[in-house]
Amino acid sequence: MHAPTKPRDLSVKEKDRRSKNASVTTAKGRGAEARGGGRHEQKRPTPAKGGGFKERQAAVPASETRERPVRQPAVQEAPARVIARRTGDKPAERVPLILETSGTSGYHLIDSGAGEKLEQYGPYRIVRPEAQALWPRSLPDSVWENADAIFTGDTDEDGMGRWRFPGAVLGETWPMQLLDTDFHGRFTSFRHVGVFPEQLAHWSWVKDQVQAAKRPLKVLNLFGYTGVASLIAAKAGAEVTHVDASKKAIGWARENQALARAEKLPIRWICDDAMKFIQREERRGSRYDIILTDPPKFGRGPNGEVWQLFDHLAAMLDICREILSPEARGLVLTAYSIRASFYSIHELMRETMRGHGGRVESGELIIREGGLDGREPGRALSTSLFSRWVPQ
Repeated sequence: MHAPTKPRDLSVKEKDRRSKNASVTTAKGRGAEARGGGRHEQKRPTPAKGGGFKERQAAVPASETRERPVRQPAVQEAPARVIARRTGDKPAERVPLILETSGTSGYHLIDSGAGEKLEQYGPYRIVRPEAQALWPRSLPDSVWENADAIFTGDTDEDGMGRWRFPGAVLGETWPMQLLDTDFHGRFTSFRHVGVFPEQLAHWSWVKDQVQAAKRPLKVLNLFGYTGVASLIAAKAGAEVTHVDASKKAIGWARENQALARAEKLPIRWICDDAMKFIQREERRGSRYDIILTDPPKFGRGPNGEVWQLFDHLAAMLDICREILSPEARGLVLTAYSIRASFYSIHELMRETMRGHGGRVESGELIIREGGLDGREPGRALSTSLFSRWVPQ
């Protein structure tokens, strides 16, 4: 495995795409990022067949299970935000921008195909469903079948299932490191493992911005999941506010903070509905230099608040603009599992930042296959859409 390589910016001529933790109580492990913090709404589990392998049902805390809904008292929603039409020129644009993550010392995509992906997470090789992998596999089936862990069950992004272990049964967590930051990988019942490696592109960008600044930057991480981005930003010198609606996700983030020996870093861990939090910050006059937001398609806050991405995203970005500092370095939006082109969020971001100058860069996050040793560049696997406003 080779030393970490920095994600590359790569412009291409194509458009189109597919699409992460709103204020939900699901485990962003994304069962949130399913982002603990839940990226997606969860589904009933589909029993998996053993096929001769050792199996273990992934533990699902009561707070994460979702049987048929029980009628609850109606949640009093805040009045809908009226978004005034902004004037002035729209920011410059850079589209499409492809942000690529290749192999690092802690992670690489080994192979993909036939609706699955084979990845190296620290010491383990893991097989998970991947609908974007439409092509045939490059490596023999024997390599795939000898993985350390294989997810079986519902193949939807937020579907429940189990992990089977062709060799020894593994524990729930294992140590990982990305960008010199330690944290736990974790087997969850929603096929996620506590980290989304394609986000390395954004994390590297945040780290560079913080280290280049001549002052401590204030970073807001909305739908922060297990806190890897928050830890990377804080280790680079930022003052971080991490917000997630899931108590479990906040617990995971604090575990990661302890593992990273970062207890003294300036991070505020806040369990709250993201929309309610930023509305309060707007009233308080709080300002942030960098805002990262990774919302789910659907979610619920700790008090039953409902999040629908297509209904609430414009209002969320509108508030985020208001709480950017005068010397802000960026506003980053990532969108997973939505039926939309990146142009949809690109034009929304440009309208949001109209009259504010700067540039909006939008496109896709991709991961490049690296073969068994991580050194053999292969096909690109698209994972999500993004849009990023920067001041220049």
